[in-house]
Amino acid sequence: MKTIHINAVNKVFSSHGSEVIALKDINLTINSGEFICLLGPSGCGKSTLLNAIAGFSHPSSGEILVDNRRITEPGPDRGMVFQEYALFPWMTIEQNIAFGLEIAGRSTAAIRERVDMLLDMLGLCEFRDRYPKDLSGGMRQRVAIARVLALDSPIMLMDEPFGALDALTRRNLQDELLKIWEAFGTTIIFVTHSIEESIYLADRTIVMTYRPGTVKQDVRVTLPRPRDPSDPEFNRLKRMLGELVMEEQQRHHNAELLATTAD
Repeated sequence: MKTIHINAVNKVFSSHGSEVIALKDINLTINSGEFICLLGPSGCGKSTLLNAIAGFSHPSSGEILVDNRRITEPGPDRGMVFQEYALFPWMTIEQNIAFGLEIAGRSTAAIRERVDMLLDMLGLCEFRDRYPKDLSGGMRQRVAIARVLALDSPIMLMDEPFGALDALTRRNLQDELLKIWEAFGTTIIFVTHSIEESIYLADRTIVMTYRPGTVKQDVRVTLPRPRDPSDPEFNRLKRMLGELVMEEQQRHHNAELLATTAD
């Protein structure tokens, strides 16, 4: 069981001699196997929080625990999927997926078995000898997901992984991700700007405030899966979340006006 406890986390950045409070008093518990979406406007600290959970950066105060162990650095229990794919361009698709397993010292037979299973699951078998440049954006993101799944990380952190994709590819990958989540029992924390995406995917949507980022509302999504965006309850949630996000976008706009006036 990989329960995540985020306790009184604050993050302060220094910029041009002044301090910017990116995160303020974040308190969350994420249970093993949950699908969590972090939702909010640009500047609300979604990616900052995700990077802290990954161990790429440290909170200025507070702590993040996984199974009561404090996070101080990246680890194999937390796999990261970025929007920009982060694949090795000189490696084939098969080699990209196998890379982490080779570093971990797995046997050749174990690597082959795991890679074959993931290539099949994600519809990549015919592309195993291709290079990332030969694939579409959607296919590259499949490879990036497969590379994380190869290590069997119980926690998957995803920073707007479908943000640059067209609507049809995005929906197809959303459906594939849900199948993977159900098959592997992975805990997923997924950053998104899309209200509809958060409702379609998540068990809980965490709406964050504009800087300093904190939890504005923790919304549980109880709609049965597969979810239908035309369903009245889906749209009720969409309107409610839209109002919360709009409030924060307005705060962002007002802050920019004040900054412009001060200048």
